[in-house]
Amino acid sequence: MASSKSLTFKVTRRNPELIPPSNPTPHEFKPLSDIDDQEGLRFQIPVIQFYRRNPSMEGQDPAKVIREAIGKALVYYYPFAGRLREQEGRKLVVECTGEGVVFIEADADVTLEEFGGDALQPPFPCLEELLYDVPGSGTVLNGPLLLIQVTRLKCGGFIFALRLNHTMSDAAGLVQFMSAVAELARGGRSLSTPPVWNRELLNARSPPRISCTHHEYDVVPDIKGTIIPLDDMVHRSFFFGPAEISALRRHVPPHLRTCSTFELLTACLWRCRTISISPDPHEEVRILCIVNARTRFNPPLPAGYYGNAFAFPVAVSTAENITENPLSYALELVMKTKSDVTEEYMKSVADLMVIRGRPHFTVVRTYLVSDVTRAGFGDVDFGWGKPAYGGPAKGGVGAIPGVASFYIPFRNNKGENGIVVPICLPGYAMEVFVKELQMMLRQEHDEPASTVKRPVFIASAL
Repeated sequence: MASSKSLTFKVTRRNPELIPPSNPTPHEFKPLSDIDDQEGLRFQIPVIQFYRRNPSMEGQDPAKVIREAIGKALVYYYPFAGRLREQEGRKLVVECTGEGVVFIEADADVTLEEFGGDALQPPFPCLEELLYDVPGSGTVLNGPLLLIQVTRLKCGGFIFALRLNHTMSDAAGLVQFMSAVAELARGGRSLSTPPVWNRELLNARSPPRISCTHHEYDVVPDIKGTIIPLDDMVHRSFFFGPAEISALRRHVPPHLRTCSTFELLTACLWRCRTISISPDPHEEVRILCIVNARTRFNPPLPAGYYGNAFAFPVAVSTAENITENPLSYALELVMKTKSDVTEEYMKSVADLMVIRGRPHFTVVRTYLVSDVTRAGFGDVDFGWGKPAYGGPAKGGVGAIPGVASFYIPFRNNKGENGIVVPICLPGYAMEVFVKELQMMLRQEHDEPASTVKRPVFIASAL
């Protein structure tokens, strides 16, 4: 387990500029899919990549190289250079205006080593300096769809930070665009994976019909103040390598040990988090798993599809059942929830969006987890090699901290490959979370929580 050290530094930025496609592109209107334009995706999501100095690139300016490559990539991905408009029924449409994406060139008086060297992990200090929120740029409608900042470091490395309007792409789609920029930055003349729009593949049927159960869009009143408060929030990251995953797997009975690492880790974190926030035992708590559905279609979605193609299936339980039962109870709920996502499920979600006015997923007593270990952020190479860190810049979703965690691939200072998970909780809850997780990693077998001596903890329900 690790927490980031305190670090301050100065960033000098040039004026933001708009980078348009380097060649003329069509002016047209392209509707998003009915999965893309749901309320829960109408926010900006930050990503950050740290790159080491590369002697073979001496004399090359990463800001200049990447700026030119972005203009070339936007010829292929020209909808990113447009602006979102909202039409009747809250339908989102990209007007392909060719205006461009925001680009910021900057320098920082800090080295990669000072950020943590090979042990880089969120939360990152001074993120607002590395991904500057240009006034007026953060709106979902009528604003730029991408903001990119390249910050050169004292050591010769650099930071590539990006903010995406989430309605346009999911993690897989964003990595596809970033990889296109990288391919062109390395001198490529064309793209190995051409982009595919085809958002109609994830549109509602005619007539729409909700054919599956979607508890993720339940209307749950927040009558007890159960949304995580914004004050006194603590950010920490936790590393799970082979030893930690093996320790957690020992809690699971033999017939469940074929579960995936994602399922095991999700069940563990759900249980520890529920204990830490101490809700009323009879209240419902939820774990919402982001599931990539690209391969669950028949045939699968095209390889170049860069829209949102995931579902938010949710498992629901009383807090008492999660905290007092063995880990296997939460694990079975998570496994069942993941398996629910099928092509029919995705069509049912699209239909629900049209019928119910594109609602937000439920955040009351909900914990959202997203696995980006296979998204490919760590493979994006602009010519300086693979990043020392690549992936989400922080936990949380939209403007609601504490609701979401990402599973990010990470190699620790012992050379072990594993997963780092940023967690955001109120200070008093974080203390309990850490103690509970440490107990789970120490215990040798699955046993009811009632037999475990837990720290005494009294707090109002979150």
